[in-house]
Amino acid sequence: MTSTAILIPARYESTRFSGKPLCDLAGYPMIRRVADAASKSGYPVYVLTDDTRVANCVSDTYPVIIDKSTYTNGTERCSGAVNTTEELKTYEHIINVQGDMPDVSIEMIEECISGLNNYQVSTVYTTMPNEERLNPNSVKCILSRDRVLWMARGIVGYGAWHLGVYGYKAEILRRYNGLPTTEEEILESLEQLRWLKNDINIGALPVRFEGVEINTVEDLHRWRENARS
Repeated sequence: MTSTAILIPARYESTRFSGKPLCDLAGYPMIRRVADAASKSGYPVYVLTDDTRVANCVSDTYPVIIDKSTYTNGTERCSGAVNTTEELKTYEHIINVQGDMPDVSIEMIEECISGLNNYQVSTVYTTMPNEERLNPNSVKCILSRDRVLWMARGIVGYGAWHLGVYGYKAEILRRYNGLPTTEEEILESLEQLRWLKNDINIGALPVRFEGVEINTVEDLHRWRENARS
């Protein structure tokens, strides 16, 4: 049986929302919510961060890897961890749950694992609500069957809603930080474009999702409104 671990990269600073991992979600910091939700899958969960404040929120329950190296995105932090942490080198599959996905589900994690049967990198998507189609913070995914053709924020009016959960075969994740960064990745601020621009296909499977990805303060307010309803 293939061994799988879940990594949650959670950088304290964020361009759009400083201190985001510690924002309060119904009495719990977001990083705690994400880790607890991911752990329901039964796979071991590791939190990757650059800040002891984030680590202190989860270290009583989950192993934490503190790395103060400069990474431009969460996949770079995951790649750094699997290349330098002996314990992580034992896993064949890595699931990256972004630290702003408090509503991550078991289905999302399992579908990312399933996608690795046919691809070295996998992810999930869902139907794009009308309000998200015009949201520049929402990532739109263009597909051909189960393969990702392109992802972008600037697309409006069409595309599936890409969700921030990824699967990687460990050997390809170890290579990520050595791949060249491209103009498109920088302009769109989308780490997954590095795979596509380096001819590495991404598989994608549909899931149900009625939660909120917390990219901005406005998303935080929306999550709180949903929690009260």
